[in-house]
Amino acid sequence: MSGRFVEVPHRMLPGATLVALLEAFVTRQGYDTTDTGAGMAAWVAELEAQLERGELLIAHDLQTESTEVMTLAQWRAFGRDLADDEED
Repeated sequence: MSGRFVEVPHRMLPGATLVALLEAFVTRQGYDTTDTGAGMAAWVAELEAQLERGELLIAHDLQTESTEVMTLAQWRAFGRDLADDEED
């Protein structure tokens, strides 16, 4: 990964910021928030657990100044795509 991206430790984020990022991830991934009694809160709690286990990460793009939650597979695929673009 180039110096353009930095991983942001989720514990460094204020609680409300982390929840907003996780809610955006849930929405973007198309999760059904009506399939549990707790709705969005249940998904956010599950994603927080995945962050704790290292299955998800938060990445900040220094060029676009955007921050995203990604699965490790998304991070790796994004990294490969970026490397391919830089070779052109």
